[in-house]
Amino acid sequence: MATPEDPWGAEAPAAPLALERGEGVWIGRFAAMASPCEVQLELADAAQAAALARAVAAEALRIEAKYSRYRADSAIARINAAAGAPFAVDAETAGLLDLAARCHALSEGRFDVTAGVLRRAWRFDGSDRLPSRAQVKALLPLVGWQKLRWEPPRLTLPAGMEIDLGGLGKEYAVDRCVALIAACTQAPCLVNFGGDLAVSGPRAAGRPWRVAIEDPARAEVPRRFLDLQRGALATSGDSRRFLLRQGRRYGHVLNPRTGWPVSGAPRSVTVAAASCLEAGLHATLALLHGRRAETYLAAQGLKYWLLP
Repeated sequence: MATPEDPWGAEAPAAPLALERGEGVWIGRFAAMASPCEVQLELADAAQAAALARAVAAEALRIEAKYSRYRADSAIARINAAAGAPFAVDAETAGLLDLAARCHALSEGRFDVTAGVLRRAWRFDGSDRLPSRAQVKALLPLVGWQKLRWEPPRLTLPAGMEIDLGGLGKEYAVDRCVALIAACTQAPCLVNFGGDLAVSGPRAAGRPWRVAIEDPARAEVPRRFLDLQRGALATSGDSRRFLLRQGRRYGHVLNPRTGWPVSGAPRSVTVAAASCLEAGLHATLALLHGRRAETYLAAQGLKYWLLP
């Protein structure tokens, strides 16, 4: 049933949650958004840690249920099914659409939440199966933020077009969960969803959180360890989603103007920023700049790490 807090009426299922004691922290682990997720809480009270971990898992699954393009009952599915009719969205979705509009403008069209329709042609499954140029070209008329009408709170998509907020969802969920914990306790925490993470502040006695950046050639092997006092890290790359054809690797980040993977991009980009959303957007935008990824990042004044 719909509620004022969740006007879409999508109830997030409970996540199987494992809670264990780590070095000075309680660690809650679960799966959401096709990723391994964990929350670390520097708490002594096991019951409080378990309650907060359950709340984090529930919030992650709520966001996934609401914005997943794979669910027929999600907000995204309902928007995309409107087929040209104006569709009124709630305040949370409006905020994400406002962000998408700003990112499209600031990136000069490189970041485009309508480009998800290109997945009809592309399957980044590690194989050598590339779509034909005709297949990709046929989808380009359905891509372009400038083709839709966003007049808050109403969004009008031309028939056949779709939006996909997958490029924002996981990072948004991380930030939401850190804020959720901070509203309940001053205890330091770390929230990590599939390698995109944020911390509420330093650990006891000012100690940093030790986090790892994976090696894109060997996804399970850390390439570098970093000490994080506050803020967030997000990584974008092609370690898991790519095609390989005649020795050439095609990463999953697509140029919305051409419909083809960006050429010359680094294998992996990690960015540090105040929020996970900010870090994730800059990591993605860096990849969308291809060979100019480092030039782009240097101009932002943020800390970053590139792996070629």
